[in-house]
Amino acid sequence: MPAFSSKEQAASVFTTLFEILLEDDRFSTTVRNENLTVLFKHSDPDMTVYLDADGVYVDEVPNAPAITIQMSCTSADALWSGRLLMPIALATRKIKISGSVAKVIEFVPMLQPAFDRYPQIAADAGVNA
Repeated sequence: MPAFSSKEQAASVFTTLFEILLEDDRFSTTVRNENLTVLFKHSDPDMTVYLDADGVYVDEVPNAPAITIQMSCTSADALWSGRLLMPIALATRKIKISGSVAKVIEFVPMLQPAFDRYPQIAADAGVNA
């Protein structure tokens, strides 16, 4: 069963999540200084979420991303909630990452505030309710 009941629900949850990340000083400073851009390509429901220093964009890609992360919304829910670990997700190809390896290595550790906040964001939006 899909984690999200609609594209709108998924877009709301992921937009909120990444806006919180951009409020984190360490994250936003690194994104700006390194010109880090990330495109999340989600399926089930199909949508993209683009993140750069200027904000979060749903189904809009203002510039070529340095990193592209591809996964289903259900895998994203499992990842952000801690039920799916990144190494396992990559090994089983539930998540596919392309782009600059150096940027990926720099990006992943900065995601901790998102992992900390996701369960409450998802619960507030009725994900898996």
